[in-house]
Amino acid sequence: MRILVTNDDGLGANGILLLERIALSFTSDVTVVAPAEEQSGKGRSLTITAPLRMRSYDARHHAVVGTPTDAVIMALGEVMKDSPPDLVLSGINRGANLAEDVSYSGTVAAAQEAALAGIPAIALSQIYPRRGMGDSVTFEAAEGWCAKVLEKLIGMDWAPRTLINVNFPPAPSDEVRGIKVVRQGLRDWSSPKLEHGVDPRGYPYWWMHHGSVPKTVDADTDLEASAQNYVTVTPLHLDMTHDPSKAALEARFG
Repeated sequence: MRILVTNDDGLGANGILLLERIALSFTSDVTVVAPAEEQSGKGRSLTITAPLRMRSYDARHHAVVGTPTDAVIMALGEVMKDSPPDLVLSGINRGANLAEDVSYSGTVAAAQEAALAGIPAIALSQIYPRRGMGDSVTFEAAEGWCAKVLEKLIGMDWAPRTLINVNFPPAPSDEVRGIKVVRQGLRDWSSPKLEHGVDPRGYPYWWMHHGSVPKTVDADTDLEASAQNYVTVTPLHLDMTHDPSKAALEARFG
């Protein structure tokens, strides 16, 4: 089995170092192609107005100056073009990718690009309990449970153009209650918080963050399950068509 490891936190991030070690417990054939710098919140953005550049540290480790999607494209089109991966693992992200986070997430976007190419892909994220933790975020739950999740997922048959989104709860490994397969949740929308400041040169800036409490209409989603200290496993797919609305529109337009 050949595994590609990528992320959106950058090649040197603690989460990707952990994920590479876990991947190596399944196979010795692991290649890491990731953004050179943090690309959180970039979604499925592409670099199309500038050339892509890549630095190869050795045959197995490559840093792309670009987005997570760029990194996967470079991996499939250049680094691994003669022998594509059997599986793509994206993460382990520093922070949650729950509910509508998946539409912003560079971690999920990298897995989406692999799924679009027909390669099984898993996005993995470690939730942390509060803002401002930086590199002090603990990956204890991910370290204790990631291999258990992958053991169940590797080798199973997946529907075309689907991917799996996994989130590890913000709890010590021995307090994790188990693994739960759940739907993607949806928070009550609230405007992102904007913190205003002035830089040393006297120019204003705004720093965006989300401070609202997550809520959902439906129970038993990734939001509720992770809050109950479960590892959440959520299948996602690339077809965004809403079939009930399609039927209504067909009737409307005759």
